Amino acid sequence: MADEVVLLDSWQSPFGMRLRIALAEKGIEYEYKDEDLWNKSPLLLQMNPVHKKIPVLIHNEKPICESLFALQYIDEVWNDRAPLLPSDSYLRAQARFWADFVDKKKIFQIGKKVWTTKGEKQDAAKKKFLDCIGVLEGELGDKPFFGGDTLGFVDVTLIPIYSWFLVCEKFGDFSVEAEHPKFIAWVKRCMEKESVSKSLPEQEKVYDYAMLIRKKLRIE
Repeated sequence: MADEVVLLDSWQSPFGMRLRIALAEKGIEYEYKDEDLWNKSPLLLQMNPVHKKIPVLIHNEKPICESLFALQYIDEVWNDRAPLLPSDSYLRAQARFWADFVDKKKIFQIGKKVWTTKGEKQDAAKKKFLDCIGVLEGELGDKPFFGGDTLGFVDVTLIPIYSWFLVCEKFGDFSVEAEHPKFIAWVKRCMEKESVSKSLPEQEKVYDYAMLIRKKLRIE
């Protein structure tokens, strides 16, 4: 029986981008269904009745929810193609730790505060955002990618947030590259990968989307 893979996603979601990159890296064909997050489909509500969120990976009619779990699932099921997690148990645990750091620190959500708030709240969010990038830059060190010489689990977890950098930088009036040049050098290496560049939307498109969100939220 051939694998049937469906991805319930929304084009601007950095969490969905993770799965798009992973599927592209492994050469997995899948059906993409873009969700309207203001009017969720019956299929999404059926496949993720607990959180009612994207992304949801559906493999042979079985749903896998939450992006980090789905990312690990993709790596385990199609383990003969472009592994994302290292084979060494310690290094695998470290990769999971740093991927978890990205989500536990809520870097994407902190970035959202940068472009949806003003004054002291925005200043605090901007500091947290850049502090998190600084910690990650320190972990990266002089390695090409977080796992070493090849794109891996942490890279795939983190790089999608870059698609929202332009939004954060414009509204926050700062430059990530000026503050953390090694981090942006890593971004550029990731973007050289076709699996990444074709999975991330243009930053200008994301900026236009953020403007619509600000309008919906009545943020002046």
